[in-house]
Amino acid sequence: MALNLDQKKAVVAEIAAVAANAYSAIAAEYLGLSVTDMTALRAKAREQNVYLRVVKNTLARRAFEGTDFECMGSAMVGPLVLAFSQEDPGAAARVISAFAKDHDKLVVKLVSIGGKLLEPRDIKRLADMPTKDQAISMLMSVMKAPIQKLASTLNEVPSKLVRTVAAIRDQKEAA
Repeated sequence: MALNLDQKKAVVAEIAAVAANAYSAIAAEYLGLSVTDMTALRAKAREQNVYLRVVKNTLARRAFEGTDFECMGSAMVGPLVLAFSQEDPGAAARVISAFAKDHDKLVVKLVSIGGKLLEPRDIKRLADMPTKDQAISMLMSVMKAPIQKLASTLNEVPSKLVRTVAAIRDQKEAA
């Protein structure tokens, strides 16, 4: 069904608003996927707070103007599904790459993060990025290590004294 001008403007405005706040974007060719497969992909995307949309490339190019994803515009060819990471830079990459493992008809064509267009094979690097909670956990463990080392070092002094006194006591009891 063809869209009228007002509907096209609404789609462009919606995609532009999402693209302005997104951390990364993935464009994948979905030719050959069934409706049930696309519905399953959309459900997984919703679970991970990934915005997923099939939109005409001309409308997507207009929506990308002035955003970090403007670099994707010239390379958009064919039927593409767009996935935008809303909260976590690697969320869209994780959803698309996990789904593509089971469905070979979903082929990643474009990957963009931070205004840079990456190679489609770089989706694995983006998908392997830690989530926000994982990154905070890693940071906290790095910050905790020096304090833990200091505490164990300070605890070693009285422990060594107690062991020395116990050894002297055992030696006197044996004599």
